[in-house]
Order: sequence, then structure tokens, then C-alpha cells
Amino acid sequence: MNFGKHLRPIDDSTVVLAIETSCDETAASLVMGGRDVLSSVVSSQIDLHAQYGGVVPEIAGRAHLDLLNPVVARAIVESGVDESRIDAVAATHGPGLIGALLVGVAAAKSLALTWDVPYIGVNHLEAHLYAGLLEKPDLQLPLVVLLVSGGHTMLIEMRGHGEYRLLGRTIDDAAGEAFDKVARFLDLGYPGGPVVDAIAREGDPNAIDFPRAMRNDGLDFSFSGLKTSVINFVRKNPKVRTADVAASFQAAVVDVLVHKARRAAESVGARGVVLGGGVAANSLLRERFAAMCAEDGRDCLVPSRAMCTDNAAMIGAAAWYRLRSDGPTALDSGAHPNLRLPLIEGSA
Repeated sequence: MNFGKHLRPIDDSTVVLAIETSCDETAASLVMGGRDVLSSVVSSQIDLHAQYGGVVPEIAGRAHLDLLNPVVARAIVESGVDESRIDAVAATHGPGLIGALLVGVAAAKSLALTWDVPYIGVNHLEAHLYAGLLEKPDLQLPLVVLLVSGGHTMLIEMRGHGEYRLLGRTIDDAAGEAFDKVARFLDLGYPGGPVVDAIAREGDPNAIDFPRAMRNDGLDFSFSGLKTSVINFVRKNPKVRTADVAASFQAAVVDVLVHKARRAAESVGARGVVLGGGVAANSLLRERFAAMCAEDGRDCLVPSRAMCTDNAAMIGAAAWYRLRSDGPTALDSGAHPNLRLPLIEGSA
């Protein structure tokens, strides 16, 4: 394959068409120069999965097949960019649901072949690190990123582009997973994070003293015990106000997350701290995280809610940097549902 268009250096005018299908959002975006979002289209499948109380992989994969073509077409139209101007095509190739990932990877490769441009497979976790930088590209490295989602809870030191050191991670449930499980137990609906956030506003966060596991023990997290504590408390106190349970549970999670983010930033002398991942949309976490940064005098980035949830703009940003540093991804590469974040030596 002759990628003649990219014999010249990758620069600020390079346009990447990015595709995201790792879970239950079908998304496409055009990003120029790794930071200028020309368009970003996201089609959510929440309503499809709500009746099942969670994402059903087979349904997600079939929905991506139906939605991806019109989503990509809309992203191109909204960008105002002609197809001939697209310099590369990227897609999330892991981690995620294998059936969902394959839809996006296959589509991206097909477009790359059709247009005779490079294909870039992008690590979904790495893309989340770049989501915030799309909105505040002048943040000075090194940064500490608190990445909190339904599948991951991690503290990452971002020393440079492509240079990541793991500082801490959950040893059991991710924070978002705990939100979902508590919401399911309380019969609040799906998705768990937003519904707990909403009802918690009506409750007293100090009503119940739920445990803060490992709060002062290293930089790893544990939320499984907190989830179990909530379940046991409600079973023993069936008349307790649900809003108080939700508020107290949320306060416990946020307290641990913010406390450890602060300790991580202090331990590496980070210039700034960034919040990322789906749970970063939580209102209390956003408030407490920003307050922590202000108190400590550190540069802070709490991204817009659109950049917290899965989107293709962050895929396009990460793809631009990977294309510049590593070149194209081989077209015979596949999807990797258990892909890990590439880390430098000395990680936790």
C-alpha cells in the first residue's frame, strides 16, 4: 500500500477521521492537527440497553452496524471537509467489547483502503488521556490524570505524549461499576452513574458513614467493600431514605477519588491534574476535584461532559500523536478487547 500522502511530516493541517465503537456509543469525528475538532457526532445506545439493566454485547454490535455509516457521513458533512482532504482514518481497537470493536476497526480499514490513506488503531484508555487536552491544549506536562469509568479507575502520570506511568488502580470494582451495581440494587434504573448523581442531590451525604477503603493506603483503589456495605446497610435498614443512601455512597466514592488524586499529584510534583472518563461527568466529583486543584494551586482540567463520555474526538487526537510518533497501524492488525495502556518502566 502506497501511503504517498504521508511522505510529508504529520503537521497541524493533518486531518484524521476517527471512529469509536468500543461499547455502546457509535461515534465519528474529524480532528485536525490533534487538537482542532472539526466535527463530533455521537449516537448513544442507552435506550436499547436500559431494559436489560446494562450493555448487552450482541445488541451493541448489531446497533453499531446499523448506526456507523450515517454517523460517519454526518461527521464528514458537519466538518465541511471534503473526503479528499482526509489524511488518515483511525478507530478504537481496544479495550472494549470484541464485537463492537470489530465493527469500527473494519469500517476504518475499509475507508483507509478506499482513500489510500493510513489506518491508525487507537487505545481507548490512551484516548481518554487526550480528551481533556482537546479543550485545554496548553496544559503543561507532567500531568496526573484521574481516569474513572465503568471499567477502569486509574491514576496516570502523563510525562509526555506516549509516556505514561501507572501510579494506582482499582484492585477490584471500578468506581463506575460500583455506581451501576448500587443503582441496580436500589432499583434506580440505568445507567447507574447519572441516576445516583441525580437522586443524591435530594439526600444528606453525611447521613450514613460508609467506609472509605484504602483511603490512606497507597494510591490503589477498592470499591467492592463499599458496594457491599451499602447493600448490607439497606437490608438492615429497609426504611432508610434512598436519597440519603445515594448521597452518602457518592460522597464516599468522591472522597477517596479526590484524596488519592491529590496525593498522586504531590508524589510526582505534577504541574496539573486532569479528570477523565465517564464518571468524570458526576457533579460532586467535578466540584470537589476543581476545589482540590484551587486549594493546592495546581492547574486543573475538568472537561466538558461531552468529553467525559465515549466520543471519537478523543480518538482522533490520540491517533494524530500516534501517527506522528509510530506511523500507521498494519492493516492485518485486529481488535484487542483486553488491551492495556502502554506504560513506561517503573509503573505501579
